[in-house]
Amino acid sequence: MLKQEKTLLFPIVLAVLGFTFEHEILALGTAVSLAAAAMLIGAIVVASLRVAHHAEVLAVKVGDPYGTMILTLSAVAVEVLILAIMMNNDGSPTLVRDTIYSAVMLDINGILGLAALLGGLKHGEQPYNDDSGKTYGVMILTAMGISMVVPEFVPSDKWRYFSVFTIFAMVALYGLFLRMQVGSHSYFFSYSYSHGKINGADEHSTAETDEPTTRSIGVILFGVVLIGVLAEFMSAFMATGLREIGAPIALTAILVAGISAGPEILTALRAALSDRMQATVNIAMGASLSTVILTVPVMEAIALYTGQPFVMAMTPVQTVMVAITLVAAAINLNDGETNAIEGMTHFILFATFIMLSFLGL
Repeated sequence: MLKQEKTLLFPIVLAVLGFTFEHEILALGTAVSLAAAAMLIGAIVVASLRVAHHAEVLAVKVGDPYGTMILTLSAVAVEVLILAIMMNNDGSPTLVRDTIYSAVMLDINGILGLAALLGGLKHGEQPYNDDSGKTYGVMILTAMGISMVVPEFVPSDKWRYFSVFTIFAMVALYGLFLRMQVGSHSYFFSYSYSHGKINGADEHSTAETDEPTTRSIGVILFGVVLIGVLAEFMSAFMATGLREIGAPIALTAILVAGISAGPEILTALRAALSDRMQATVNIAMGASLSTVILTVPVMEAIALYTGQPFVMAMTPVQTVMVAITLVAAAINLNDGETNAIEGMTHFILFATFIMLSFLGL
């Protein structure tokens, strides 16, 4: 076990060093703080990959739709943990909004777009269950509309009432979604492939899938705690460095979204290149939905507890980009097959998002 989990030594060592020398590093200035933050980001990615690996092992054992649910929930747990820690360290009031927006752009336009593009170039049209795309799409639209568009029109003195309503609305939506996903409508999120590539079992060796379940659960829990410790120090170093160089807050949001989605990107691309587009759709769209519908109530609860509201209403540019993305996804995911052209449309939208972020929009 120690041999197989040796990659966790790197983030463990950095966590110890961060705990021991945090104040000394901060005193050395901007360049050193940014370098330390970059190393900690690398350590978080390493720990996230191990969490994702064991989530995938569990996913293979339980099969879809439970498998992709485990993958997305583990990623969202990492994202919520990093966000909560960064907000506690005097983060920007728009960080939660920008991170959720960045995650949706990355999941739908980045992951799904690139996967459909590469998979389409290799396999042509790739089939999946179109019920899943429709279900994910309408729930993402509803969740983002309630939590990130409507707040623009809520008076500032009544934000607590709407925050409480938002929490209950997200919980109700996700509760019904879970009942559908694991109950009588679970077939919405699965597809029977004639060539026998099911649930990603071909991506893992027998030795990996035979790993004890308790071990996988233990590594996942330990990894999430370790990521939280690393995020605490990364937040302090990054805040100091970015504040000194005047970098836009959107960069921090993209980093948080990218860190949490890193393992999902690899899993989705492997599935698409193996001609298993159903897994890719479940991961990309499921991650977007889980990010909105789980991150929002947790962060709103934190805002209610601290008495400090977050800015959740999207900017006009963000609203337009989300609207274009969801309309494109509704059209592309309506026929039960993806192709390279559909993938390219989403990937161009992702490139547009990156360009707008660099422009500070």
